[in-house]
Amino acid sequence: MKTVGQILKEARLKKKFSLLKLENLTKIKREFIVLIEKNDWDKLPDFPIVSGFVKNLAVTLDVNLQNANAVLRRDYPPKKLYINPKPDIGSKFTWSPKLTFLVGIGVLILMVLGYLGFEYSKFKSSPTLEITTPIENQIVLSSKVQVKGKTATDVKITVNNQPIIVDQDGNFVGEIEIMKETKDLKFIATSRSGKVTQISRNIKVDF
Repeated sequence: MKTVGQILKEARLKKKFSLLKLENLTKIKREFIVLIEKNDWDKLPDFPIVSGFVKNLAVTLDVNLQNANAVLRRDYPPKKLYINPKPDIGSKFTWSPKLTFLVGIGVLILMVLGYLGFEYSKFKSSPTLEITTPIENQIVLSSKVQVKGKTATDVKITVNNQPIIVDQDGNFVGEIEIMKETKDLKFIATSRSGKVTQISRNIKVDF
């Protein structure tokens, strides 16, 4: 008369399932499957757990469930086992509200740190400075020359030591007084951290 272990093993071999494949299908560790096939009850958990294993294996291997359960009851020794009653079955990942909260907090912290890092880098770097007027070697026909350009909003601009107002978008426009001896215009942009960017434009004065 066949044991429940023999019945399950024959069904597994008939389906050509390896122990690894059966483990993946049922989420029952292959060591437990081997013990059931060998009817080695002393190394298995309590009967309710083993019964659950057998039912799972029977359904997966297309074995008659009632017959497998009946043979198990016949084969299982009538004694209490002192083995860890918790089966080592692969746990299924579930997304919980707590995990959502923790992930949200983590993303928020990363965003704040990224923003602070960007602002610190911006604070410590030299300011940007673009000059659109005058162009290089521009001829100037009067004692005043228009200057125009763009920088950051929190930067101070001077041209030949004369201050120029910067608007809320970082644009600046103004007129600088020059003399016949003036050969160039020195644009100096100074950030809040004291970093400086300097650009010179050569001009040709003719007045």
